[in-house]
Amino acid sequence: MNDTHPTTWRKSTYSGGSNGCVEVADGYTSVMPIRDSKDPDGPALTFTADAWQSFVTAVHTGEFDAH
Repeated sequence: MNDTHPTTWRKSTYSGGSNGCVEVADGYTSVMPIRDSKDPDGPALTFTADAWQSFVTAVHTGEFDAH
């Protein structure tokens, strides 16, 4: 992320419940900024778009489900 880019955060549609959620910042083409909504002034993690898509796909296919 770069500090000159105006960042608007939104709650991820994959977040649920009131115990916190993941927020994402739109408008970036090569990275996906992610942060914890309970700590909006805390650090944000950035992932490449490909890495983030791989993670989301793995979640959807159950790769991380407990066996």
